[in-house]
Amino acid sequence: MTHAGSWYPGTENALLKEMNNLFTDDKFGPGEEPHTQNLEKRTIIGGLCPHAGIRFSGYCAAHTYLNLFKERIPDTIVILGNIHNRYNDIAIFEKGEWETPLGNLEVDDELVQVILNKSEIIQLDNSAFTGDYEAEHNIEIQLPFIKYCMKESNLKIVPIKLGYKTYHNYKLCEEVASDLSESINSYNKDVVIVASSDMQHEEVLNLKKLEKFKSRDKDVINAFEELNAEKLMNIASNLTVCGPQTITTLLLTCKILNATSGKLLKYYTSVDKGGFGYCVGYFSGVISL
Repeated sequence: MTHAGSWYPGTENALLKEMNNLFTDDKFGPGEEPHTQNLEKRTIIGGLCPHAGIRFSGYCAAHTYLNLFKERIPDTIVILGNIHNRYNDIAIFEKGEWETPLGNLEVDDELVQVILNKSEIIQLDNSAFTGDYEAEHNIEIQLPFIKYCMKESNLKIVPIKLGYKTYHNYKLCEEVASDLSESINSYNKDVVIVASSDMQHEEVLNLKKLEKFKSRDKDVINAFEELNAEKLMNIASNLTVCGPQTITTLLLTCKILNATSGKLLKYYTSVDKGGFGYCVGYFSGVISL
């Protein structure tokens, strides 16, 4: 829980209160608490979530998790994390538990082994998530939302870090997506995929700059809705989007799994929340069959 108490509340009661506020807010958030219809099958198989401090981006993230859980509570969520450091490889966390103030989340070591058996490029490397890399926040920020939405279920997670060599490498993202989709198809459980990424980062001091900023983010969102992974990577890699490789791999994986549509749920910027200055774009979206 490296960022508990700073990027999000560090105690159970405070975090529960904050989560309720994020979900029930009807201006930036979805305006309702997470719930499930307990359907036999799901149509929503993937989602994109921002990962800033939750008082900024959490309202946006709540939209994605509300939708991922509303059809049914998944058995496993694969979290595609990006990098804010120089880790180069593609790493998966083997087994164990990740702490949150709402309780621990267990890693699905069975699915991890399926992935490792099928992939030559995804490697077992717990050190990519600990030690020098423990300060990386983009996977950790997803965990309180998952824990809040899963209620008393036995949902598990599979953390994957897409390192620096995937950043501008579409072919490598295709390889990862092929391995992940094949693994998920062979795994007889309900698995959804989350890509962790914020949109652009830039100083924005007036409305004209904000409009330009939003138009560039909209180009990324349009590619997401089109499920056009190559177009998205080409656009996002030339902007300050922090996870073009996670979003691209999400799109590619879901398309192999027969996805037919991407949907924008919510978009706003930190300027919309707090006034002009350093601006970050937040986008939540889902991918459906």
